[in-house]
Amino acid sequence: MLTTPTPHIDAKPGAFGKTVLMPGDPLRAKFIAEHFLENPILVNNVRGVQGHTGFYKGVKVSVMASGMGMPAIGIYSHELFNGYGVENIIRVGSAGAIQEHIKLYDLVIAQGACTDSNFAKQFHLPGTFAPIASYELLCAAVDAAKARGAVYHVGNVNSSDVFYGDHAGVPEGLDSVYGLKKMGVLALEMEAAALYMNAARYGKRALCICTVSDHVLTGEETTAQERQTAFTTMMQVALDTAAAMEA
Repeated sequence: MLTTPTPHIDAKPGAFGKTVLMPGDPLRAKFIAEHFLENPILVNNVRGVQGHTGFYKGVKVSVMASGMGMPAIGIYSHELFNGYGVENIIRVGSAGAIQEHIKLYDLVIAQGACTDSNFAKQFHLPGTFAPIASYELLCAAVDAAKARGAVYHVGNVNSSDVFYGDHAGVPEGLDSVYGLKKMGVLALEMEAAALYMNAARYGKRALCICTVSDHVLTGEETTAQERQTAFTTMMQVALDTAAAMEA
């Protein structure tokens, strides 16, 4: 167990709820806290990575940014799991769709997370480890999405270390995307695999829920402002999931 405060979180012991929502963007964390939590308080602001704790449907829930990429969410999830006794982390982020039937603003609930990352090497495992979501969180999120009438898709995502690929040409430069597409992968994102691996390692639960912010195949995309504040269905589904874990 880590001692608190941890190297990247200066909150006091007990400052976080059992469940933490983790958007990548600190401003999205602030938006969720101000618009959906009752009596939110700022519990962390190291490096501007805001963490807030409040109540949702009478349940103590926290929301804290993870930053971008697997190294960042790897650090914060490790410290929350091991330093603050957090049991559930739900990533609430954006993703790029790579299947034609998935549209902008649809939800993608990541049952599993493929990756090109070397993150798993630290665990000294034989073969290839398959990072998967918590079944309990997954079921609760699907129930919440159904209850809210959300358009959602459950399946594999790909967590990449690379946002800007060095593509030599199109479509040749998109060969890797088409390879993932043919294997049924729904969308591309950058954090879920590391989160799922840390949860597995420390006996915790994790889930990634993403809103489709852009479509890799069609070129459609949302704005930065929309990604910050307009993904409210995803936020509410994640909060309903957090509340269900206390039921």
